Amino acid sequence: MLYVLDYLFHISHLIRTMLLSKEYVGYLARQVTKKLIAGEFIETKAAAAVTEKVHASMLEEFSLEDRINDEVRVILEAYSAEMQKTGANYQEMFRKVKNELVRKYKAVL
Repeated sequence: MLYVLDYLFHISHLIRTMLLSKEYVGYLARQVTKKLIAGEFIETKAAAAVTEKVHASMLEEFSLEDRINDEVRVILEAYSAEMQKTGANYQEMFRKVKNELVRKYKAVL
C-alpha cells in the first residue's frame, strides 16, 4: 500500500508543477489501475472499466482548479465597477476570492 500511496503522491506533485494532456492522464489512470490490481488493493475482472472510472475521476479532480478560477472570474466581473472605483488590485482580489472558494468547497489544490 505504501508504494501505491508514494506513487500517487508523485503524480499529485507532477500535476501541480505542469499541465497534463488528457492522453497523459489516461496513461496515469492505466498505471494506477495496474498498480492497484498488482498490489492486490482491488480485485476486478473488468480492469478496463476500472481504468475508465479512475481516468474520469482524475480528469474531474485535475480540472477543479480551472473551475474555481472560472468562478472567481465571474465573481470579480460582477464587482469590476466597484473594484475600479476603490482601486482594488485585481490579482490580490483574485487570490482572496479563490482562497475563499477553496475553503468553501474544501478543495485541495
